[in-house]
Amino acid sequence: MSGAATSSTTLRRIGRTWVWVLPLLGIAALVLSWERELPTLAYVLVGAVLVGVVLAAVHHAEVIAHRVGEPYGSLVLAVAVTVIEVALIITLMLGKASEDASTLARDTAFAAVMITLNGIVGLSILVGSLKHNTPRFNPEGAGGALAVVVTLTTLTLVIPSFTVSEPGAQFSPTQLAFVAVASIVLWGAFILLQTGRHRDFFLPVGKTGEIIDEDAHSDPPSNRETWISLGLLLASLIAVVGLAKAMSPAIEGIVEAAGIPETFVGVVVALVVLLPEGLAATKAAARNRLQTSLNLGIGSAMASIGLTIPAIAVASIWLPTPLTLGLGPVQIIEFLLTVAVATLTIVPGRATRLQGVVHLVLFAAFLFLATTP
Repeated sequence: MSGAATSSTTLRRIGRTWVWVLPLLGIAALVLSWERELPTLAYVLVGAVLVGVVLAAVHHAEVIAHRVGEPYGSLVLAVAVTVIEVALIITLMLGKASEDASTLARDTAFAAVMITLNGIVGLSILVGSLKHNTPRFNPEGAGGALAVVVTLTTLTLVIPSFTVSEPGAQFSPTQLAFVAVASIVLWGAFILLQTGRHRDFFLPVGKTGEIIDEDAHSDPPSNRETWISLGLLLASLIAVVGLAKAMSPAIEGIVEAAGIPETFVGVVVALVVLLPEGLAATKAAARNRLQTSLNLGIGSAMASIGLTIPAIAVASIWLPTPLTLGLGPVQIIEFLLTVAVATLTIVPGRATRLQGVVHLVLFAAFLFLATTP
C-alpha cells in the first residue's frame, strides 16, 4: 500500500513538474536558437519543445482562469493568444519580402476565424455530443459573440475587397484608422457585456438549462499559485513566439518544397497560436461545459480580429510593407457559408454530432482550398 501511495505521489509530482520545466526549457531553447541556422534535427527538437510549451501554457492559463472565474478565464487565454499572434505576425512581416508580407496579417486573421468557428467549435461540439448526447449552451451569449465576430470580420477583411480609395484590396489610411477604432469599440462593448450584468449568458449550462457557476462551488488556487502560473504563462508566451520565429525558415521551406501557396504560412501561424485554445475548449466540452468551449472558440476569433487588426494597423506606420486586408472571392464564400452554418448551430442552444461534423467538414475544406486554391 505504501509503495502504491509513493508511486501515486511521484506521478503527481511529475505532473506538476513538467508544467514548470517546459516554459523554462522553452526560454533556454529560444536563447540557443535565436537568429541561428539550425540543422534538421535541431528544428525537430525545437518543434517538439514548442508543442510542449503550448501545452504548459494551457495548464497555467487554466489555473489563472480558475482563480478569476468565468467568463474572465476565457478572456485570459484569448488575450494571451492575441499577444502571440500580433508579435508573430509583426516579426514575420519584418523578415519577409515586401510582396509576401503584405497579406500575412490578412491570411493569419482569416485563418484564425476559420480555425475557431469551424475547427475548435466543430471539434468541441463533436466531443461534447459524443460524451453527453446533446450538450446545452446559452444561445444568447454565443449568438452575441458570433454577431460581433461577423461584424468585425466583414469590416476588416471583406469590405477592403470592394473599396476604391486605394489600389488592390487595401484600405486608405483614413479607412484603416476608422476600422481599427471600430474594432476596439466592438470588442470593448462585448467585454463589458460578458463581464457585466449579463455575465450569466456566458456561464456553463446544465442538462435542464440551469446556469452552473462552478467557481462558486470550488476552491480556487491560492494567490501564490496564481502569480507563479502567471509568470510561467508569460514565459511560455514569449517562448512560443520566439520558437515559432525560429521555426519559420523550416516552415517556409516545407511550404515552398511542397508547392503550397505562400499564403499558407498564415494558416500555420494561426494553427500554432490557437493550439492552446483548441486544447482547452476540447477539454471543457468533454466535461460537459460546451458554453466554456464556445467562449474560448468564438472569443478567440473576436480577439484575433478585434485586437490583432488594430495592433497591426498601428504597426503598419513603421512596417516597410503595404497592408493588404481584403479577402479573395473563394475566402469570402467560405466565410459566408461559415456564418450561415454557425448561426443555425447556435440558435437551438443544443449541440448534436451532425453539427460538429458539418463544422469540421468546413474546416477541412478551408485547409484543402488553402493548399490548392
